[in-house]
Amino acid sequence: MLNVDNTVLVVIDVQEKLARAMYEREELIENLQKLIKGIKVLEVPIIWLEQNPRGLGSTVPEIAQLLSDLEPISKFSFSCCASESFMKEMKTLKRNHVLLAGIETHVCVYQTARDLVNLGYKVQVVADTISSRTAKNKQIGLERIKEVGGSLTSVETALFELLKVAEGPKFKEILKIVK
Repeated sequence: MLNVDNTVLVVIDVQEKLARAMYEREELIENLQKLIKGIKVLEVPIIWLEQNPRGLGSTVPEIAQLLSDLEPISKFSFSCCASESFMKEMKTLKRNHVLLAGIETHVCVYQTARDLVNLGYKVQVVADTISSRTAKNKQIGLERIKEVGGSLTSVETALFELLKVAEGPKFKEILKIVK
């Protein structure tokens, strides 16, 4: 079960050149904004990655502005786990539950989920915050993630699972974000 003390959010490659081509792009960005805002209310750490930023551009402004207190980790491997900087950050945080968000589902998100599961992490992909260029590739990526031991969640499911109770100031903030 997700808990604010054992969870980390990993945001993968939501960059200009990639994001423009994503299936249901607007929904992807909107849901990712909600997730990041909610995660910040709950004070869960975030790791932010960019694939070959010189070639694919920076993270889209709508997302980058929400992460302005962080520095993105640049990578060239599809799996985040092949990045020494990413793995160092994961070890430093000492979190065993990972929420994955970003693009593309069937490439970087899938390969990261697979490698994290193989390393013993419990992985949940936030299915309404991921995409691929086609609906078919998104679906294939989701199926592969489940086959290797990852599970699926949604923005609201993850946030309310982390929140635990329907009271207090954090609950009120989360309600404003998801409505």
